[in-house]
Amino acid sequence: MTTRWGEGGGARGDAYDERWRRLAAEGLSVHGEADLVDRLLGGSGGRSVLDAGCGTGRVAVELARRGYRTVGVDLDPHMLATARAKAPGLEWIEADLDGLSLPGRRFAAVVAAGNVMIFLEPGSEGRVVAALADHLEPAGLLIAGFQLGTAGIGLEHYDELAAAAGLTLQDRWSTWEQDPFVAGGDYAVSVHVPRPSAANAPARGSTGPRRSL
Repeated sequence: MTTRWGEGGGARGDAYDERWRRLAAEGLSVHGEADLVDRLLGGSGGRSVLDAGCGTGRVAVELARRGYRTVGVDLDPHMLATARAKAPGLEWIEADLDGLSLPGRRFAAVVAAGNVMIFLEPGSEGRVVAALADHLEPAGLLIAGFQLGTAGIGLEHYDELAAAAGLTLQDRWSTWEQDPFVAGGDYAVSVHVPRPSAANAPARGSTGPRRSL
């Protein structure tokens, strides 16, 4: 089982959101992830985005406000309850990212923000990356940001898992604001895209061509 937060009570989602409300009230930007996705997708809205490990839906809700068709997926029902309360009109799916399967659904971008990759159950990371890659459009973007230098996944290993899933690194920055990445830093935002051969192949377990959402 893949989990971001472990066990906890129903108030966790609201408490998590309170931190972001406080930062916004202090005048700080709390939508760096959505800003980057918006820039990378051309800023025109209308395209589909999967918020993988969406938590309380901060990224998905903001992207929906900008006109993107967003879907949020998370295993934590308490976090999803907060997301649904904030945006009942959006699609929220309670599911494990390990083995995630949304038949026929492909996205222009799959976003794993909020350190999702280092909160995964150890050993599940490769399966999760493969599942997310399977939900990309042929020219889709897998965008993940996470802390480095922890006990979690490292960049070299992450790139290896992405390559095994048929992806190649397109860009990497040290922040969601696209500050240049410097080796030895403590955070990275990586953008991987399907290799041409992988983009043209059927998804694992599929007998037909990929269909864009």
